[in-house]
Amino acid sequence: MKPIQAMRVGLLGIGTVGGGTYNVLTRNAEEITRRAGRPIEITVVADKDVARAKELTGGKVKVTDDAFAVVTDPNVDIVIELIGGYGVAKELVLKAIENGKHVVTANKALLAVHGTEIFAKAQEKGVMVAFEAAVAGGIPIIKAVREGLSANRIQWVAGIINGTTNFILSEMRDKGLPFADVLKEAQRLGYAEADPTFDVEGVDAAHKITLLSSLAFGIPVQFDKAHIEGISKLDATDIKYAEQLGYRIKLLGITRRRDNGIELRVHPTLVPSKRLIANVEGAMNAVLVQADAVGSTLYYGKGAGAEPTASAVIADVVDVTRLSTADPENRVPHLAFQPDALANLPILPIGETLCGNYLRLRVADQPGVLAEITRILADRNISIDALLQREPEEGEDQTDLIILTHVCREQDVLNAMDVIGKLPVVKGAVTRLRLENLQ
Repeated sequence: MKPIQAMRVGLLGIGTVGGGTYNVLTRNAEEITRRAGRPIEITVVADKDVARAKELTGGKVKVTDDAFAVVTDPNVDIVIELIGGYGVAKELVLKAIENGKHVVTANKALLAVHGTEIFAKAQEKGVMVAFEAAVAGGIPIIKAVREGLSANRIQWVAGIINGTTNFILSEMRDKGLPFADVLKEAQRLGYAEADPTFDVEGVDAAHKITLLSSLAFGIPVQFDKAHIEGISKLDATDIKYAEQLGYRIKLLGITRRRDNGIELRVHPTLVPSKRLIANVEGAMNAVLVQADAVGSTLYYGKGAGAEPTASAVIADVVDVTRLSTADPENRVPHLAFQPDALANLPILPIGETLCGNYLRLRVADQPGVLAEITRILADRNISIDALLQREPEEGEDQTDLIILTHVCREQDVLNAMDVIGKLPVVKGAVTRLRLENLQ
């Protein structure tokens, strides 16, 4: 009997995730072969640091500093792209596809911005682009949404999909420290990059929720229409007040189906503390999906790290290996829905989204203040769900007023805040955070 030929893999980048991928694939080679039906071998590695790559691979595979030589190599069946970024990674992925190679990538930024073009090219060439590792690290959320929930009409997805920000928010709540202090500690521990902008300003989470939105609702990827807010301006005072009111603040990526379009947003969010997702602490990730048939499902695990992410990368390689001989039209579509059946649903502007709100005001301690503020809210169809008014400190004539609203239109809240902020009895800017009950 003729031996089955191994699936030959070219690895682009052998940094943290690339090294983890090489190690896990080597360590679990026998188990992976039993699952895939044929051996999977990394035959060539491309990395700028050739000496380090040779050291990591022990001289067992070919090493080069020319990634383009890998994506055009006729002896490579699958390209794993772990370089990251929008630039050369896009060129390499498109070149690999052009040369008839399947692609596995962890590059959420690339797919969130250029995914429509990349998936269309892959469809044209009859190859697969797999990206489980691009969202929530080792959690198999892509497969769950794309395949496990395919019977459902998904209503919304909400996720803690950035471990850095979740670690920072957990520490701010536990220790009562300001953002800047906790960020320094996160950098010292290796949870945050030297330049943490993509994480703390919500860009990384927005890349991921953009992909989940496309998978959930069958729409093209539209990162440029996502509303993005980070946590760098979050005040520890609001974390404390949220706790007193029975909520925790999480940076959530949220996408929701409405009658007139799709919400796509990332921002700090108050979540009832009794919800499971509100109790996801440290650098862990979790994604909550609400669908009509199954109800709520929660997916939890490590969202980053060498081997958790490698787990997702290799799972994709196994999938590609299993399906490589199938006719392209019989494979699972890249974005869950057939390419000619993607919906033309608009991404709603942030002013048209609906959610609850947390408002913190510094007000004069005098009669009639609350009545005036509630009238302004009522005039804009905003009803109050809960209220917390602190007694002023001894000798002070001002106090904090905290208002939680029921679900209402974003633009109505912004209009009310504008009017309230101009009242003589209101001292300073109105602080506002969004609130989601996630039911």
